Amino acid sequence: MSDILNTEDRRDLPDSEFGLPARREYPMPDAAHVRAAESYFRYCPEDLRPELARNILRFAARYGVSVRSQEIMSYAGE
Repeated sequence: MSDILNTEDRRDLPDSEFGLPARREYPMPDAAHVRAAESYFRYCPEDLRPELARNILRFAARYGVSVRSQEIMSYAGE
């Protein structure tokens, strides 16, 4: 998968491939998108940050990405 998702590719992703599945935001179908989600974490609404943080860590483990953000670790309860 390319680093860029076009509209059709994004639409074809299952909800489970998103950091916020109910909103279909922060798609993470590969390592590049996990890194992007980490860099855009600060834009996530405060009340949704724990869910997104946990999902970033889950996808990071799947794709072998090291998460450097202490803020994400904190929200995830790590």
